[in-house]
Amino acid sequence: KATPQRLAEVRQEMGLNQPLPVQYGLFLANAARGNFGRSFMTKSLVTEEIRNAVPPTLELSLIGIGLAILVAIPVGVLSATKQYSWFDTGSMTMMLLGVSMPVFWSGLLLMLIFGVVLHWLPLSGVISDRVTLEHVTGIYLLDSVITGNMEAFWSTLQHLILPGITLGLIPLAVISRQTRSSMLEVLQQDYIRTARAKGLGHSRVNYKHALRNALIPVVTVVGLQVGSLLSGAVITETVFARPGMGRLAVQAIFGRDYPLIQGIVLFGAVTVVLINLMVDLLYAYVDPRIHYS
Repeated sequence: KATPQRLAEVRQEMGLNQPLPVQYGLFLANAARGNFGRSFMTKSLVTEEIRNAVPPTLELSLIGIGLAILVAIPVGVLSATKQYSWFDTGSMTMMLLGVSMPVFWSGLLLMLIFGVVLHWLPLSGVISDRVTLEHVTGIYLLDSVITGNMEAFWSTLQHLILPGITLGLIPLAVISRQTRSSMLEVLQQDYIRTARAKGLGHSRVNYKHALRNALIPVVTVVGLQVGSLLSGAVITETVFARPGMGRLAVQAIFGRDYPLIQGIVLFGAVTVVLINLMVDLLYAYVDPRIHYS
């Protein structure tokens, strides 16, 4: 935790002894230049702390959302094309359970089954202690590929499976349910019946014609889920003792490191805004009828 002496030094450095309007003006001026001050705990620049914490969280988030998309969209499409079948009922029941379980509970459950009982996967950490890895980007999987260290690659991948599944469970459930709903709506359109009447194959109708037109709401939900991964990473990284933005935020909160907390919150807000912008731009690629002048 920050000592009184260190707090006084930081207050003097950041101009916190000035009147409140002056303090606010100084904060906005510094924030516009990317200067959020220094961390109370480490005395390092907040931007440096965030820069070091982003790569592990980015790696975990990409694994989580990647697993969610790869599983959710095929499950949603099959559930829609086989409506009211045993597959539809079973998969949607599982998705309902997935979206209902808190992240910390699903994480502990996976650790108990695959780590404690079966001993298949490691319980925590990023890489095995006996494996060394030269850091280039801070993203462990990418660094292991760049350096040609396959031992580090497999160790990192094993450490990513449980937290990646934990982080991706809720997005998986939400995306699959949205995909099913959108597909059911599209499959009832006249042009789908016309395509089938012309003799087009079942797969071509479902995946080329129906899915393409059902992707707009799905892309929107994926964008929202990517934004929510930051909040899920806080719990996931804490449960699995992984470095990253989530664990850094928890440490900053418990240490009352206000400059670091402000920097993390602003970084998260900017990230969500940029993701929503990317989603809006993707609409034009998914639906050719949409144009941006």
